[in-house]
Amino acid sequence: MPNPKPIPPRKRVLDIASSSFRSHSPIAQEIVARDVAECSEDDVENAFRDDEDEIGSESESESGPVLYKQPVGVAFGYRRPSLLNDPVNEPVLTRVEKKQSRNAERSLLRDNHILPPKHIPEKQPGMFSKLYKSLFSTKVRRAPDDEEVPRIAVQPSESSPLLASTTDPSSPHHEHLDEQWDAAVASGKIETTWQREAKTIAIHSRSLILTFLLQYSINITSIFAVGRIGKVELGAVSLSTMTANILCYAPMQGLATSLDTLCAQAYGSGHKHLVGLQLQRMTYFLWTLVIPVAVLFFFAEDILRHIVPDPQSAELAGLYLKVVTAGVPGFAAFEGGKRFVQSQGLFVATTYVLLIAAPVNIFINWLLVWHFGWGFIGAPIAVAITQTLMPLLLLSYVVFVDGMQCWGGFTRRALTNWGPMVRLALPGMVMVMAEWFAFEILTLVSSQFGTSYLAAQSILVTLTSTMFMIPFPVSIVSSTRIANLIGAGLVDAARLSAKVAFLAGLMIGVFNLILLSSLRFKLPLLFTEDEEVIEIVASVMPLVAVMEIFDAMAAVAHGLLRGIGKQSFGGYANLSVYYLIALPISFATAFALDWKLTGLWLGTTVGLALVGAVEYWYTYVSDWEQSARDAENRNAAG
Repeated sequence: MPNPKPIPPRKRVLDIASSSFRSHSPIAQEIVARDVAECSEDDVENAFRDDEDEIGSESESESGPVLYKQPVGVAFGYRRPSLLNDPVNEPVLTRVEKKQSRNAERSLLRDNHILPPKHIPEKQPGMFSKLYKSLFSTKVRRAPDDEEVPRIAVQPSESSPLLASTTDPSSPHHEHLDEQWDAAVASGKIETTWQREAKTIAIHSRSLILTFLLQYSINITSIFAVGRIGKVELGAVSLSTMTANILCYAPMQGLATSLDTLCAQAYGSGHKHLVGLQLQRMTYFLWTLVIPVAVLFFFAEDILRHIVPDPQSAELAGLYLKVVTAGVPGFAAFEGGKRFVQSQGLFVATTYVLLIAAPVNIFINWLLVWHFGWGFIGAPIAVAITQTLMPLLLLSYVVFVDGMQCWGGFTRRALTNWGPMVRLALPGMVMVMAEWFAFEILTLVSSQFGTSYLAAQSILVTLTSTMFMIPFPVSIVSSTRIANLIGAGLVDAARLSAKVAFLAGLMIGVFNLILLSSLRFKLPLLFTEDEEVIEIVASVMPLVAVMEIFDAMAAVAHGLLRGIGKQSFGGYANLSVYYLIALPISFATAFALDWKLTGLWLGTTVGLALVGAVEYWYTYVSDWEQSARDAENRNAAG
């Protein structure tokens, strides 16, 4: 086997940028290093053999730099998801992701007329073809006298296929592609177009939008199922879900985000079975937390009675929490299992699970709440069943489809080395809880205005959170794309991609505004038939619809900051503005001015507008060239 070609510095920078959503930590290195040291010689030998097999089986077109990579580390809540990871210093890439990179690089080289087009162009295109190309073609328009990057001929070697063309510039061999890419980047010939960036963002966003909507449907189906029973039940579901988020779901998902670091480090260590070890360790740890969570849920009714004025709402919320406790172990296992498959690049596994679990969840809710006539109690039972089903479906995918290569079997080592893992996980838990609590507190406050207002708040939060599932995936994809271009040294292309993302966020916000404002009397009917609740929702909806513009823009702004490696500024700006400005405005207008729900949402709207303005300003004044140099320095340090 010939020696592998060394990766040039520019290429390695591209690798690092594309992995910007995998967190790197000395604590994680310590954990994995200790696990590697404890491996037996047989484990080391098997891991080395597995790596050799993978290198030998990997096609030449799947190695080299990576231009696109799907993000992990999404902590998904009842209100809205969040993504909190820091940039990575060390790439951990799968063959599928490397193959995606090859395709992305070829597309850019073709757009810049460095590689021949994928399809033979028409000799005499018609009027429609000319109009279509002028509007949607991703090709970079060049003047006729522009100098082209010289195409590098491929020299045959011992590993070259005998029948492969050595003169075809579009040959898929990675050595040739790397040389063409290096020459084009060095000569400044790589540009992009708004059509290319819009296409990239749209293609990669659609699958994420589907995944987020499916996962969110698991949480909101209970609201649809119970809402028509009565406004007390509708408010109680929202109140119980808020309590479950703060006491259970937020801490567990925050802790589980540490697996994004640990599984990536384990995968990159060459000992793939350590990925399964990290999964077992985190799952066991989360299961130990089920005991205190169960105690809190058991006494939740007594706690809520001292906070919520309506005793019936507190009673139903407490009953919901007692029943849903049965699904918490499954929830914890699924959160760990998601990271297990994502660390192997199997992002589609979660989508497949949700494609089955979401319809099943809807059916179970209908069956228990309405068909069997169990009423309110059927909703938490359906949630517990679905939460238990999801890890079983994911396990079936791993066993029968893909993912077993990182499972080394059950081991007692999973019961050790918890201390460093907890230290690594705590910051993520604190950030997730702080972000979620800022939104959950509004639901708690709305209960002070009465049952009707609590039910109306439940509807408004559900609608706005559903709308957020469109700009948030766009934000994730945009930040990944910008990080890739920054890492490749294509700063101008990254700026253009940021402008496209900005316009995409604005268009989504306007779309959400039109949808909510035009259907403000119709949408509440999906949840309830209570006229008082519908009237409250319709009266607040115009303000909420305006907020959608700022919500979408703020989501994209934070994505741009993540793309240039400044996401820490966005995180602190988001929390500080919300706690220091938005919440005080909400409380003052809701209680002092007696604007009630309108006051609560006014503070949220002002806060999101400020967050978006501050983050766009910081993005504009930031030195993008320095971000590219930082990526190169991280590569050199690695």
